Amino acid sequence: MRVAITGGTGFVGRHFARRLMTDGHEVVLIARGEDNRDTSVLDLNRSQFFSSNLSNTDVLVDAFAGCDAVVHCAGINREIREQTYQKVHIEGTRNVCDAARHAGVRKIVLLSFLRARPDCGSAYHESKWAAEEIVRHSELDYTIFKAGVIYGQGDHMLDHLSHALYTFPVFALVGMTDQPIRPLAVEDLASLIERSLFDPKFTRRTFAVTGPEEILLGEAVKRVAAVIGKRRPMIRMPLAFHYLLAWIAELTMKIPLTSLGQVRILSEGIVEALPPCESLPDDLLPATRFTQEQIRKGLPEPGRFRLTDLRCCLRKANT
Repeated sequence: MRVAITGGTGFVGRHFARRLMTDGHEVVLIARGEDNRDTSVLDLNRSQFFSSNLSNTDVLVDAFAGCDAVVHCAGINREIREQTYQKVHIEGTRNVCDAARHAGVRKIVLLSFLRARPDCGSAYHESKWAAEEIVRHSELDYTIFKAGVIYGQGDHMLDHLSHALYTFPVFALVGMTDQPIRPLAVEDLASLIERSLFDPKFTRRTFAVTGPEEILLGEAVKRVAAVIGKRRPMIRMPLAFHYLLAWIAELTMKIPLTSLGQVRILSEGIVEALPPCESLPDDLLPATRFTQEQIRKGLPEPGRFRLTDLRCCLRKANT
């Protein structure tokens, strides 16, 4: 099978690409080419790379040529210049579906967010929902996975938690009430996406996908802190503080410590899909728990946030 992956050099995209390659499939990686944290995915055998920000349908038709399926993982969690939710999540998804039809692709799999929904006051959530609706009405065979918090090597969750615990003497929890999450191992998600390409049980269906263990966000922080040996006092801070922090982080950091969309996400809890959708069959439910071993596997190199994490340093390096 030949599979195109949008966001192919991103966190989920590169994990999924490696799984496909291990199982003997061909992979077409499609990305803007700006994620340099792990470029080894570009050297995989039986893979091809196309540089695209999803705005040019002709480029996508060329990339999808000969592909049996498209796995649409491309997405953003904050807006930077021309990379807006409208352009990436909505217009980009529409272009992907149009190109897939023109290229004769039979299947599209969309990675969405667990609580993506309309009319909720969050541009991130609403644009993800709009992308789902575009896929549902695309006339293609589709599967939509509404995933919760995903973790693993190269993620944002463990990366930013780890660096924050090394950097700050205290950890500020989001909001005055601790919210539950169900951490989802990226390996489990990759397995499900691959299964959906072959199994007719996934045809034209939308599934909620979360990890097997429901824990409070504070407990997740404690587990990461225990693994890296950096236990910190945890204090509750109101949402206004975190929205201000996110606004500053988005302005100043290459990959923000937190984003405005992430604050909204964490303030709601991430255990149930909105609107409600189908649950996976029992034999396909993710089973990997958020253990010390799993955390250790996904951790980045130990260390604090540095000046090189700031966008101003990126500009200087490019001048």
